[in-house]
Amino acid sequence: MKFAFRSASQAAVLAALLSPIAVCSVAQAQSPEAKASGEVRRIDAEAGKITLKHGNIDVLQLPAMTLVYRIEPILLEGIQVGDKVKFTAQRLSNEYVVIKISK
Repeated sequence: MKFAFRSASQAAVLAALLSPIAVCSVAQAQSPEAKASGEVRRIDAEAGKITLKHGNIDVLQLPAMTLVYRIEPILLEGIQVGDKVKFTAQRLSNEYVVIKISK
């Protein structure tokens, strides 16, 4: 797509307006990892889900809550409902995913 601008200032304004869009796209693609601790409330290994009650996770902008996370079933070995755990999570494609977990 080609744009014709009457002045350099019009081009500068368009560039300034589009740059936040590019920044948002990159930020979503590179979700930071967040370390947290919590309590296991529910496990559904077949569906690849774990429900964790945790405090604030500032990096992911999550308040203290109970939340269902996606998790690889292999990571659930030895983890049971009621366990106090430490975990690392990310937001990937509009889902929160636990990528590491330990007692």
